[in-house]
Amino acid sequence: MNDYRETARVDDLSLKILKLLERQASLNVEQIATMLDVASEEVASRIEQLEQARILIGRHALINWERVGEEPVTALIEVRVSPQRGVGFGAVAARIARFPEARSVHLLSGTYDLAVEVTGRTMKDVASFVSEKLAPLDGVQGTTTHFVLKRYKEDGEMFDEPEPPPRLPFAP
Repeated sequence: MNDYRETARVDDLSLKILKLLERQASLNVEQIATMLDVASEEVASRIEQLEQARILIGRHALINWERVGEEPVTALIEVRVSPQRGVGFGAVAARIARFPEARSVHLLSGTYDLAVEVTGRTMKDVASFVSEKLAPLDGVQGTTTHFVLKRYKEDGEMFDEPEPPPRLPFAP
């Protein structure tokens, strides 16, 4: 289980810990132990094993930057790539992933090969990233950039509270 690319089997307790952390990353070891009725030491040990196996990779807060007034510009960039002999798309994807502007990189099926989520302070920052760093990379054949105008839902969470459905009139 040292090679993080391997598929690892996890036991029932580890799976329960992962599911709790996926729903609420801010839970601490003691809270998880209480929720699962196990010793804190056991939870801490499992979390450490999951992190070492690269199964539990990180814990993140989801922030609605629009409400803070410091909303970064986000773009989804479709990238067409020439696969390289022996490594396919992986080498180019790894190079793109090393850029600090790249928040996520995914291999796709369809017309484009990779989807890259990029953030910057301004649209010009994102455009500069695409034109100066991404497009010139060896193996990149073309890009299409889509700027995110509004986030409604991310990681299963709604950004704005949905309005309650209108009440139907009641007539006896």
